[in-house]
Amino acid sequence: MQRLTRNALWNLLGQGVPLVVALATMPLLVRTLGAERFAVLALVWTTVGYFNLVDLGLGRALTQAVATALGNDRAADVPRLVRSGLTAMWGLGLVGTVLLAALTPWLTHSVLQVPEELRGETRLAFWIVACSIPLVTLNAGQRGVLEAHQRFDITNAIRIPVTLVQFVSPLLVPAHLGLIAAVLLAARLAGTAASWLACRRLVPAGAVEGGTVVALLRFGGWMTVSNLVTPLLVTLDRFLIGALVSLAAVTYYVTPYEVVTRMLIVTGALVGVCFPMFATLHQRDPAAVRRLFRQAVATLAVLALPVTLAVVVGARPVLGWWMGADFAAHSSPVLQWLAVGVFINSLAQVPFALIQGAGRPDLTAKLHLLEVPLYVPALWWLIHQCGIEGAAMAWTMRVAVDAGALFLLSRRFRS
Repeated sequence: MQRLTRNALWNLLGQGVPLVVALATMPLLVRTLGAERFAVLALVWTTVGYFNLVDLGLGRALTQAVATALGNDRAADVPRLVRSGLTAMWGLGLVGTVLLAALTPWLTHSVLQVPEELRGETRLAFWIVACSIPLVTLNAGQRGVLEAHQRFDITNAIRIPVTLVQFVSPLLVPAHLGLIAAVLLAARLAGTAASWLACRRLVPAGAVEGGTVVALLRFGGWMTVSNLVTPLLVTLDRFLIGALVSLAAVTYYVTPYEVVTRMLIVTGALVGVCFPMFATLHQRDPAAVRRLFRQAVATLAVLALPVTLAVVVGARPVLGWWMGADFAAHSSPVLQWLAVGVFINSLAQVPFALIQGAGRPDLTAKLHLLEVPLYVPALWWLIHQCGIEGAAMAWTMRVAVDAGALFLLSRRFRS
């Protein structure tokens, strides 16, 4: 329990500090860069996030494989796993570089409709960002190796300064998108080098093995299915609200959603630690898996339940104070439903991590695929009948069904 708490606090620090800095610097960035240049910079950040998908889930697959090897006294397999996984991730990152570089002229001139005076800066920024994609994928793999060894102190000590550069550097260098992107590239390079040194201290050099790469890709492929389907399940509601209700209603829905889902930062910090621990223990010590599972669920319940109750009770007065009485009248029922859904979803992340840590990401991916044809018509009907409150009801009911299924599926791995 002491290790779980310590590592979760490291994760919470690694996610919380950049979030606080981001909230503090956003107004300054808009004023310093101007609305249009800041909008392009935000799109650059978003693009880097989307291209995280090019690793095909190998980062998490590597965490699971290394943690399982360590848990089963197969430390001799770890160098081969690490070298094979990182080599494959570097190669996939290069594919992402070529793809984004080729798409840059089209994105700049046709898709994003960048103002003429910013097109040169934007093209340069995207080309520089394209060069950073192999670093992003490689760093994800290195972070997975360190997390499998329970070195969350190292991963977050590297993550925090690299992420802070993203928000602070635009305030310290001339307002040119290419220069800002170059600083971000340098920060990512430094972070990747630090992660590489830390990994080398833990894992000796190994050889690349094709069969190992295939096995990792098979595991990561199922995780990629979940990574592709989950954003659809999460964001479809706002598009249907815009189509069936109004664009103004989207604002009334998205604002409470963005606020209440910040509760998941604690969940992410704790579950991020549980995943490699489940992978390490699931074959070696089933009793420890059961204890860890109960501890994680109980901890999240104790932490999240008071916050959820406070949000449900105080939704209308707090939104009225923050956004005005009219906004609160529209959004407070949405906030109440979503708070319940986020609480349920917090608990569901524990069986989700157990199932994937036990080497069965196919089960979670198939569950998500099954949810799509059930959720979409229910969401459409409830929005049609109840407006944005119906969307919140549908989202909460979906995560409740998802949670129930995950707890049932996870029973076989904790019996």
